[in-house]
Amino acid sequence: MQVEKIDLHDTNSFSDFFLDYLENKKELKAFYGLRPSIDCFEEQIRKKQFADENRKVLCDVLESQYQNTNKSTAVSTNLQLLKEPNTYTITTGHQLNIFTGPLYFIYKIATAVNACKSLKQQYPDYNFVPVYWMASEDHDFDEISYFNLFGKKYEWKTDQKGAVGRYTNDGLETVISELPEKVELFERAYLEQNNLADAVRYYVNELFADEGVVVLDADHGHLKKLFVPVIKDELLTRKANQLVESTNADLEALGYKPQIYSREINFFYLEDGSRERIVKDGDGYQVNNTTVTFTESEILAQLEQHPERFSPNVVMRPLYQETVLPNLAYIGGPAEMVYWLQLPKVFENYSITFPILLPRNFALYINSASAKKMAKFELSPQQVFSKAEELKSEYLAKYGEKSMSLNGEVGDLEKVYEQLAEKAATVDASLKGFIAAEHAKAAKGLDNIAKRLKKSEEQKHETALNQLGALKDKLFPGGGLQERHDNFLNFYINNPDFIKQVLSALDAFDLRMHVIKEA
Repeated sequence: MQVEKIDLHDTNSFSDFFLDYLENKKELKAFYGLRPSIDCFEEQIRKKQFADENRKVLCDVLESQYQNTNKSTAVSTNLQLLKEPNTYTITTGHQLNIFTGPLYFIYKIATAVNACKSLKQQYPDYNFVPVYWMASEDHDFDEISYFNLFGKKYEWKTDQKGAVGRYTNDGLETVISELPEKVELFERAYLEQNNLADAVRYYVNELFADEGVVVLDADHGHLKKLFVPVIKDELLTRKANQLVESTNADLEALGYKPQIYSREINFFYLEDGSRERIVKDGDGYQVNNTTVTFTESEILAQLEQHPERFSPNVVMRPLYQETVLPNLAYIGGPAEMVYWLQLPKVFENYSITFPILLPRNFALYINSASAKKMAKFELSPQQVFSKAEELKSEYLAKYGEKSMSLNGEVGDLEKVYEQLAEKAATVDASLKGFIAAEHAKAAKGLDNIAKRLKKSEEQKHETALNQLGALKDKLFPGGGLQERHDNFLNFYINNPDFIKQVLSALDAFDLRMHVIKEA
């Protein structure tokens, strides 16, 4: 296997906002804590405050959630290490996409695993545990309901509502039956587990068991109880909205577009089959799209008695995470990194330590068949990020029988008409416009000739150009990055060592595009 690294700028696939964060632009320094460098973690450890009570609750919840899971030695060890005060977590989070969703789900967890290994080498007196935070309370089913495998979209149909982690797996047996090959991992996950959260815990545990990845479902009353002071303050003072809006204004003044927008109250009311926003209604509160209302005293009583019913939105979830975990860094994609930059004032308001924001690894995985085609066309990893038309033009320029450029002829035409214009000026100045019009016609004619010549040359090389286009489509499905479209089964079905190879190829602290080529 070969691994080459490409600067993210050269991929033309990332926003200026995200790239400016990576490049440590001084304008953005006020919007985060420490840099995503391994050398910054010693200071982050000193900054992180995590109460013994919170650690005990966390470990008790994890013990409960893992009681029916066949744990590997690595996972069991990490669950025990989490009880120790010198153990910290490196966390990534993601939605519960069926069959893992796009490839970058795998890359997120792999980044967390490799970051922990690197940190242990650098700081041997501490323990570092990779954590996958399940977005089990998310209610946006459409985003998790499908995945792409071998060019086909597979979709789960269900009428269930509310937090997706609580969904039963009914209907996924239909998706399983449609797969081109039997995948026992997902049969066991979806047909033997009670709900979607349990199924995801099962397959992440199976895929990354040897790496000690700990899966946390934060949809739990005991964890929510630790967050009650923040929830209560949000219900009563609604400060977060003001702070996020202030930060958004600061970012917009610098020319950056915010990723998220806050609400007056940044919590949902969560029950089985329902997750709806809590809105202020006069002196009381209402659950949006329902008839449920509360007075102030009633909603505070609900909070004390049933904290599990209060579900944080995108603004408050990061604070919840950092409250219930001894976490040092959050690993996310470009959009996640950007929205975390909108939250430092909210963290400061609640005296919660802001984590290091470590971008996940970015990768293009090239299997042996595609690697052979790249070699045939003598394409470098960097070249494949060019547009398809650019690749085709470069091919024709290199292998075509004649040059398709008429730049020389265009230049000669310019000279001829310049001379004509000079002669005409000595005879009749009014001919200048006529000559310019004739020049334009002639130039257009040359352009048409060039297009016809290119088309004829393309027809001669049609097979090769089609192969080149097919290679580009294979590596960049739909014109976008492979990691944002293809499911890992595209590789795992034919290569059971895929995840091990990815883990060995990625460097958590190398913030470039990893191009991984099979031998």
